[in-house]
Amino acid sequence: MLRPIPERHRTLIATILAAVVIVFLAALVVIMATALVVARSAASHIVDDAAAAPKAKVAIVLGARVYSDGTPSPMLGDRLQTAVDLYKTGKVQKLLLSGDHGTKTYDEVNAMLEYCTDRGVPEQDVFTDHAGFDTYDTMYRARDVFKVTDCLVVTQGFHVPRAVYTARALGLDATGVVADLQKYQNEWRFSTREWLARIKAVFQLHVTHPKPTYLGPAIPIDGDGRATRG
Repeated sequence: MLRPIPERHRTLIATILAAVVIVFLAALVVIMATALVVARSAASHIVDDAAAAPKAKVAIVLGARVYSDGTPSPMLGDRLQTAVDLYKTGKVQKLLLSGDHGTKTYDEVNAMLEYCTDRGVPEQDVFTDHAGFDTYDTMYRARDVFKVTDCLVVTQGFHVPRAVYTARALGLDATGVVADLQKYQNEWRFSTREWLARIKAVFQLHVTHPKPTYLGPAIPIDGDGRATRG
C-alpha cells in the first residue's frame, strides 16, 4: 500500500512546480517581447520584393545551405536570384555575398559567386565575404571590412527583421528585401528557431558587443570585387 505524501513534502513540491511555471512564463514573455521589438523596429525598413526596393550601393546576400554538388538550396537560390534582379534593374551597383567558407569541404560563397556571374553580373561588381558565419558577423564585417554604409539586405521573410535590425543597430542604412519566391520545406522550423535567434542578436548588439570571428584589412565596396576572391 502506498504511503501518503507528508504535508510538508506536498507543500515543497507545489512550491517547486510553481517556481518552474513562473520561470517558464517569464522566459516566454522575454522571448515574445524581444521578438516583437525586433520585428517592430525593422518593419518600416522592409519591402516585399525587389521591385519595391529603394536604391542603395550594395545588396548583401546572406548565406544559406549549399548541397554537396555545389548547388544552392532553394532558400539560397531565391536570395541570389533576388539580388541578381536588384543589380540588373539598377537598384544596386554591387553585390556582397556573405556566407560560410570555414572549411575546404564546405563553401557557400563560391557557389553564390558562380550563381551570380553565370547570370550576367560582372565579376568586378561581386564581392565575396568568406567569413560571414552568421548574421551578426556579416553585418559587422560589411561595415568594418567592406566599408558599407547603405545597403539592401536580401533574405527570407522569417529572417529579414533580425537581419535588418542587426544591420541598423551596427550603423548601416539598411532596407530588407524579402526573397520568398516559393514555399520551402521545414519553413516552420526556421521560423521557430528565429525567436531564439532574435534574443541572441539583441544580447550581442546591446550587451556583449563581440568581435566577429574574423576581421582583416579593409576592402572597400567602391573597389573591384575580384580583390575578395579566396
